[in-house]
Amino acid sequence: MQNRNEAKWRNELKYLSPEYILTAIEARAKCVLKTDNHTGERGFYAIRSIYFDDYDNRCYFENEDGTDPREKFRIRAYNCSKERISLELKQREKGKCHKISCPMSLSMCEKIMSGKIPEAKSDTPYLIKKLICQMQSRALKPVVIVSYERVPLVYEVGNVRVTFDRNIRSSTNIEDFFEKKLAARPILSVNTNMIEVKFDEFLPDFINEVLQTSMLAQTSFSKYYFCRKFNFVSEPI
Repeated sequence: MQNRNEAKWRNELKYLSPEYILTAIEARAKCVLKTDNHTGERGFYAIRSIYFDDYDNRCYFENEDGTDPREKFRIRAYNCSKERISLELKQREKGKCHKISCPMSLSMCEKIMSGKIPEAKSDTPYLIKKLICQMQSRALKPVVIVSYERVPLVYEVGNVRVTFDRNIRSSTNIEDFFEKKLAARPILSVNTNMIEVKFDEFLPDFINEVLQTSMLAQTSFSKYYFCRKFNFVSEPI
Protein backbone atom coordinates (compact mmCIF):
# COMPACT_ATOMS: atom_id res chain seq x y z
CA MET A 1 0.00 0.00 0.00
CA GLN A 2 1.16 3.49 -0.80
CA ASN A 3 1.71 5.58 2.30
CA ARG A 4 -0.87 8.36 2.29
CA ASN A 5 1.78 10.90 3.24
CA GLU A 6 4.23 10.03 0.43
CA ALA A 7 2.30 10.94 -2.73
CA LYS A 8 3.24 14.29 -4.23
CA TRP A 9 0.97 17.17 -5.07
CA ARG A 10 1.14 17.57 -8.85
CA ASN A 11 0.08 20.07 -11.47
CA GLU A 12 -2.63 18.80 -13.80
CA LEU A 13 -3.75 20.47 -17.03
CA LYS A 14 -6.67 19.18 -19.11
CA TYR A 15 -7.57 20.03 -22.68
CA LEU A 16 -10.45 19.11 -24.96
CA SER A 17 -9.13 18.59 -28.49
CA PRO A 18 -10.45 17.76 -31.96
CA GLU A 19 -9.13 14.34 -32.97
CA TYR A 20 -7.05 15.64 -35.87
CA ILE A 21 -5.25 18.10 -33.55
CA LEU A 22 -4.80 15.43 -30.88
CA THR A 23 -3.30 13.05 -33.46
CA ALA A 24 -0.83 15.71 -34.63
CA ILE A 25 0.25 16.59 -31.07
CA GLU A 26 0.57 12.90 -30.19
CA ALA A 27 2.88 12.34 -33.18
CA ARG A 28 5.06 15.31 -32.17
CA ALA A 29 5.13 14.22 -28.52
CA LYS A 30 6.24 10.69 -29.41
CA CYS A 31 9.38 12.18 -30.95
CA VAL A 32 10.54 13.54 -27.58
CA LEU A 33 8.76 11.42 -24.95
CA LYS A 34 8.77 7.72 -24.12
CA THR A 35 5.70 5.53 -24.13
CA ASP A 36 4.78 4.20 -20.70
CA ASN A 37 5.93 0.59 -20.31
CA HIS A 38 2.46 -0.57 -19.24
CA THR A 39 0.96 0.05 -22.68
CA GLY A 40 2.30 -3.17 -24.18
CA GLU A 41 2.30 -3.93 -27.91
CA ARG A 42 -0.93 -2.05 -28.63
CA GLY A 43 0.56 1.28 -27.51
CA PHE A 44 -2.44 2.06 -25.29
CA TYR A 45 -4.51 0.53 -22.53
CA ALA A 46 -8.17 0.64 -21.57
CA ILE A 47 -9.11 2.29 -18.28
CA ARG A 48 -12.32 1.89 -16.32
CA SER A 49 -13.15 3.64 -13.10
CA ILE A 50 -16.13 3.40 -10.77
CA TYR A 51 -16.73 6.78 -9.13
CA PHE A 52 -18.63 7.38 -5.91
CA ASP A 53 -20.93 10.13 -4.71
CA ASP A 54 -23.11 10.63 -1.66
CA TYR A 55 -26.80 11.22 -0.94
CA ASP A 56 -26.67 14.89 -1.95
CA ASN A 57 -24.27 14.48 -4.89
CA ARG A 58 -21.59 16.50 -3.15
CA CYS A 59 -18.72 15.39 -5.44
CA TYR A 60 -20.64 16.41 -8.55
CA PHE A 61 -21.59 19.86 -7.27
CA GLU A 62 -18.17 20.53 -5.76
CA ASN A 63 -16.62 19.88 -9.17
CA GLU A 64 -19.18 22.09 -10.88
CA ASP A 65 -18.66 24.91 -8.36
CA GLY A 66 -14.86 24.58 -8.30
CA THR A 67 -14.85 23.92 -4.54
CA ASP A 68 -11.34 24.00 -3.09
CA PRO A 69 -10.26 21.66 -1.59
CA ARG A 70 -12.25 18.64 -2.74
CA GLU A 71 -11.78 14.89 -3.13
CA LYS A 72 -13.42 11.83 -4.65
CA PHE A 73 -13.04 8.06 -4.48
CA ARG A 74 -12.78 5.70 -7.44
CA ILE A 75 -12.13 2.02 -8.11
CA ARG A 76 -9.87 1.52 -11.12
CA ALA A 77 -9.09 -1.46 -13.36
CA TYR A 78 -7.17 -1.85 -16.63
CA ASN A 79 -8.11 -3.74 -19.81
CA CYS A 80 -11.18 -5.23 -18.08
CA SER A 81 -8.85 -7.39 -15.98
CA LYS A 82 -9.77 -8.58 -12.49
CA GLU A 83 -6.12 -9.19 -11.64
CA ARG A 84 -5.23 -5.61 -10.65
CA ILE A 85 -7.90 -3.56 -8.91
CA SER A 86 -7.11 -0.35 -7.04
CA LEU A 87 -9.00 1.98 -4.78
CA GLU A 88 -7.88 5.57 -5.31
CA LEU A 89 -8.59 8.84 -3.58
CA LYS A 90 -8.11 11.85 -5.85
CA GLN A 91 -7.69 15.16 -4.01
CA ARG A 92 -7.48 18.67 -5.46
CA GLU A 93 -6.35 21.83 -3.70
CA LYS A 94 -5.03 25.20 -4.92
CA GLY A 95 -4.82 24.03 -8.51
CA LYS A 96 -2.84 20.86 -7.73
CA CYS A 97 -3.88 17.24 -7.45
CA HIS A 98 -2.83 14.46 -5.11
CA LYS A 99 -3.61 10.76 -5.47
CA ILE A 100 -3.24 7.93 -3.00
CA SER A 101 -4.14 4.33 -3.72
CA CYS A 102 -4.14 0.79 -2.42
CA PRO A 103 -4.98 -2.65 -3.85
CA MET A 104 -8.55 -3.91 -3.52
CA SER A 105 -9.56 -7.56 -3.62
CA LEU A 106 -11.99 -8.78 -6.27
CA SER A 107 -14.40 -10.02 -3.60
CA MET A 108 -14.52 -6.61 -1.91
CA CYS A 109 -14.93 -4.86 -5.25
CA GLU A 110 -17.83 -7.12 -6.21
CA LYS A 111 -19.48 -6.55 -2.84
CA ILE A 112 -19.32 -2.78 -3.33
CA MET A 113 -20.57 -3.11 -6.92
CA SER A 114 -23.60 -5.01 -5.63
CA GLY A 115 -24.50 -2.13 -3.30
CA LYS A 116 -23.22 -3.66 -0.07
CA ILE A 117 -20.88 -2.07 2.45
CA PRO A 118 -17.85 -4.30 3.20
CA GLU A 119 -16.66 -4.97 6.71
CA ALA A 120 -13.45 -3.33 7.90
CA LYS A 121 -10.97 -5.59 9.70
CA SER A 122 -7.82 -4.85 11.66
CA ASP A 123 -5.61 -5.40 8.60
CA THR A 124 -7.86 -3.48 6.18
CA PRO A 125 -5.85 -0.70 4.49
CA TYR A 126 -6.45 2.82 5.77
CA LEU A 127 -7.87 4.03 2.45
CA ILE A 128 -10.48 1.27 2.31
CA LYS A 129 -11.43 1.98 5.93
CA LYS A 130 -11.96 5.63 4.99
CA LEU A 131 -14.19 4.60 2.08
CA ILE A 132 -16.22 2.26 4.30
CA CYS A 133 -16.62 5.01 6.90
CA GLN A 134 -17.97 7.42 4.28
CA MET A 135 -20.27 4.75 2.85
CA GLN A 136 -21.73 4.42 6.33
CA SER A 137 -21.83 8.09 7.31
CA ARG A 138 -22.53 9.85 4.00
CA ALA A 139 -24.30 7.07 2.10
CA LEU A 140 -21.43 7.17 -0.38
CA LYS A 141 -22.10 4.71 -3.21
CA PRO A 142 -20.97 3.85 -6.76
CA VAL A 143 -22.74 6.13 -9.24
CA VAL A 144 -21.00 5.99 -12.62
CA ILE A 145 -18.41 4.11 -14.69
CA VAL A 146 -15.95 6.19 -16.70
CA SER A 147 -14.36 4.23 -19.56
CA TYR A 148 -11.75 5.26 -22.16
CA GLU A 149 -8.56 4.27 -24.01
CA ARG A 150 -5.29 5.99 -23.03
CA VAL A 151 -1.95 6.54 -24.78
CA PRO A 152 0.49 7.60 -22.01
CA LEU A 153 3.82 9.31 -22.68
CA VAL A 154 6.35 10.08 -19.96
CA TYR A 155 9.48 12.17 -19.30
CA GLU A 156 11.48 11.52 -16.13
CA VAL A 157 12.74 15.06 -15.51
CA GLY A 158 9.91 16.85 -13.72
CA ASN A 159 7.97 13.56 -13.57
CA VAL A 160 5.99 14.61 -16.64
CA ARG A 161 3.12 12.51 -17.95
CA VAL A 162 1.18 13.44 -21.10
CA THR A 163 -1.84 11.27 -21.87
CA PHE A 164 -4.13 11.11 -24.89
CA ASP A 165 -7.55 9.79 -23.90
CA ARG A 166 -10.03 8.67 -26.55
CA ASN A 167 -13.50 7.17 -26.70
CA ILE A 168 -14.54 8.54 -23.29
CA ARG A 169 -17.79 6.88 -22.32
CA SER A 170 -20.22 6.81 -19.43
CA SER A 171 -22.29 3.99 -17.94
CA THR A 172 -24.45 3.59 -14.85
CA ASN A 173 -24.44 -0.21 -15.17
CA ILE A 174 -22.08 -0.67 -12.23
CA GLU A 175 -22.57 -4.44 -12.19
CA ASP A 176 -21.02 -4.65 -15.69
CA PHE A 177 -17.75 -3.00 -14.70
CA PHE A 178 -15.59 -5.93 -15.91
CA GLU A 179 -17.65 -6.75 -19.01
CA LYS A 180 -15.68 -6.27 -22.24
CA LYS A 181 -18.83 -5.14 -24.07
CA LEU A 182 -19.96 -2.55 -21.56
CA ALA A 183 -23.11 -0.67 -22.57
CA ALA A 184 -21.83 2.92 -22.44
CA ARG A 185 -22.44 6.26 -24.16
CA PRO A 186 -19.96 8.82 -25.51
CA ILE A 187 -20.00 12.03 -23.47
CA LEU A 188 -18.10 14.44 -25.75
CA SER A 189 -18.85 15.78 -29.20
CA VAL A 190 -17.99 13.57 -32.17
CA ASN A 191 -14.21 13.43 -32.80
CA THR A 192 -13.45 15.33 -29.59
CA ASN A 193 -11.09 13.75 -27.07
CA MET A 194 -8.93 14.79 -24.11
CA ILE A 195 -5.27 15.52 -23.46
CA GLU A 196 -3.98 15.62 -19.88
CA VAL A 197 -0.61 16.94 -18.76
CA LYS A 198 0.68 16.12 -15.27
CA PHE A 199 3.98 17.25 -13.77
CA ASP A 200 5.60 18.03 -10.42
CA GLU A 201 7.36 21.38 -10.01
CA PHE A 202 7.88 22.36 -13.66
CA LEU A 203 7.02 21.52 -17.26
CA PRO A 204 10.10 21.55 -19.55
CA ASP A 205 9.89 24.21 -22.27
CA PHE A 206 10.30 21.77 -25.14
CA ILE A 207 7.28 19.76 -23.96
CA ASN A 208 5.23 22.92 -23.57
CA GLU A 209 6.15 23.86 -27.15
CA VAL A 210 4.99 20.47 -28.43
CA LEU A 211 1.55 21.15 -26.93
CA GLN A 212 1.18 24.67 -28.28
CA THR A 213 -1.82 25.18 -30.58
CA SER A 214 -4.77 27.56 -30.61
CA MET A 215 -7.14 24.61 -31.13
CA LEU A 216 -6.92 23.22 -27.59
CA ALA A 217 -9.63 24.19 -25.11
CA GLN A 218 -8.44 23.99 -21.50
CA THR A 219 -11.06 22.72 -19.06
CA SER A 220 -11.24 22.50 -15.28
CA PHE A 221 -13.81 19.71 -15.38
CA SER A 222 -12.92 16.05 -14.97
CA LYS A 223 -14.05 13.03 -16.97
CA TYR A 224 -16.10 12.13 -13.91
CA TYR A 225 -17.96 15.45 -14.10
CA PHE A 226 -18.69 15.14 -17.82
CA CYS A 227 -19.95 11.57 -17.32
CA ARG A 228 -22.14 12.51 -14.36
CA LYS A 229 -23.50 15.57 -16.16
CA PHE A 230 -24.46 13.39 -19.11
CA ASN A 231 -26.56 11.13 -16.86
CA PHE A 232 -27.58 13.66 -14.23
CA VAL A 233 -30.96 14.58 -15.69
CA SER A 234 -32.21 11.06 -14.95
CA GLU A 235 -30.75 10.81 -11.46
CA PRO A 236 -32.59 11.76 -8.26
CA ILE A 237 -31.30 14.87 -6.53
